[in-house]
Amino acid sequence: MAGMNTKLTAAVKAYFTELKQARALGGTPERSNQLALANLLKAVGATLKPKVFCVVELAEQGAGHPDLGMYAANQLQKGQPLEGQTPERGVVEMKAPGTDVSVTAESDQVVGYLDRYGLVLVTNTHDFALIAKNRTGQPERLETFSLAETAEEFASNIEKPQRFARKAGVGLVEYLCRAMSHSTVLDEPKDVAHLLASYARQGLARVEAADDQQSLTAIRSALEESLGVRFEGERGSHFFRSTLVQTLFYGIFSAWVLWARKKGKKDGPLFKKTSEDERFEWRISVWHLHAPVMRTLFQQVSDPESLKSLELIDVLDYAGDTLNRVDMPAFFARFSEGEAVPYFYEPFLEAFDPDLRRQLGVWYTPAEVVRYMVARVDKALKNDLGIEDGLAAENVYILDPCCGTGAYIADVLRQIAANLRKKGLGGMAGAEMRRAAAERVFGFEIMPAPLVVAHLQVELTMQDLDPQPVNGGSKRSNIFLTNALTGWEPKMGKPLPFPELEEERERAERVKQNSPILVILGNPPYNGFAGMAV
Repeated sequence: MAGMNTKLTAAVKAYFTELKQARALGGTPERSNQLALANLLKAVGATLKPKVFCVVELAEQGAGHPDLGMYAANQLQKGQPLEGQTPERGVVEMKAPGTDVSVTAESDQVVGYLDRYGLVLVTNTHDFALIAKNRTGQPERLETFSLAETAEEFASNIEKPQRFARKAGVGLVEYLCRAMSHSTVLDEPKDVAHLLASYARQGLARVEAADDQQSLTAIRSALEESLGVRFEGERGSHFFRSTLVQTLFYGIFSAWVLWARKKGKKDGPLFKKTSEDERFEWRISVWHLHAPVMRTLFQQVSDPESLKSLELIDVLDYAGDTLNRVDMPAFFARFSEGEAVPYFYEPFLEAFDPDLRRQLGVWYTPAEVVRYMVARVDKALKNDLGIEDGLAAENVYILDPCCGTGAYIADVLRQIAANLRKKGLGGMAGAEMRRAAAERVFGFEIMPAPLVVAHLQVELTMQDLDPQPVNGGSKRSNIFLTNALTGWEPKMGKPLPFPELEEERERAERVKQNSPILVILGNPPYNGFAGMAV
């Protein structure tokens, strides 16, 4: 969720207003607080698919009386739960402001609710904790959220509910969306993208709020020098921070996809659900990233000290838990249909940072357009230039100068493989396609986040076209983090502090200065960006 609509803004403001009014009455107005939260949960639940409804004071079901129950739409009739229905999305236990939610989470009351309902959202009106059972049967906090450090600070904030709703509303609504969706099956790439984007927005907010960002200075300077750009002013700083957060989350997602496919090969044609003993661990994501520059960027951003100072560790833990909840057989069945990799990128960026997406002109190119353009170029090479093998010819060097998520490069490789099969190469077509990818198919991209996706998409394409490469096949595609507008003439650049970035720049400049590029194709972004000066 990139922002809040008018109804949700009003719902958050109403929640704060009702809590303020209940506090003014004195005593312990728990009933008023419960109704205030129920109204907010109803407003948030109405935005989910399927909708989620909140019911106040559940009937006795052998586990006490939770304050609220969260039901999926198909569990209710005329606004009331069907007989015998257990709230699918869990229950809510609400305590007085200032109560320690950690203590409540471990209470016999909540343990009893867990046995019956499986999931409990514990809150004291300003702190929230989602509780489930771990492998040993003990209560475990899955994700927490806080509107203030103390009850007194929260009381002060809600004195001006409209202002506080604007400040804290998006984070609160996104947290409640995630909490109310936690028990649902994750099998759609777009849904996973939106969840990861929600955590990425939380991470970006923390990065931008951090006072000390010295840990990122070195990588910022290295990127500026490597790409021949400057991140100027507040917009440039925002672009840099947004780029690093995107890179972090896309690095984790890409590593998870590669890990899952490897696991799928081991398990058979269908991906098995992740067992508790074999779960994806985001901390070792770097092991799965093949391109050296990607590993370096990820290592710099995910350095433990950097993550600790930027308070990102718990956010990444939540993102890792989300990926471990995905129904992998269903997800990868959909992920393989169409061009799901680039389709994943656009909804993520739209949910994560829609203003930046518009400013950079980042738009998804329909697969049909990509296929037509690649096929048209292949035909022109054959008919107009007399190159019989088209894109598969060994003297045809291809460049996408602004490759984004790699859709054109992936389709070029598919066309090369198809041309080689028509020549009768059969099983050797995959190996020759990999050789073409390693020697004469190139892509340039200035933004690290889509670069990560491009490497992933091209790698998956090569795996599909050549499932069992000889000697492991090429380890990386020729997609470089570089500025397509610079480096075409030899000149001495300032040495970069990271060897991998230096190597990336050198390899890209060798392509620019030495490769006999015949084909240039792609869909460059049409917008400049005021915060990034060349």
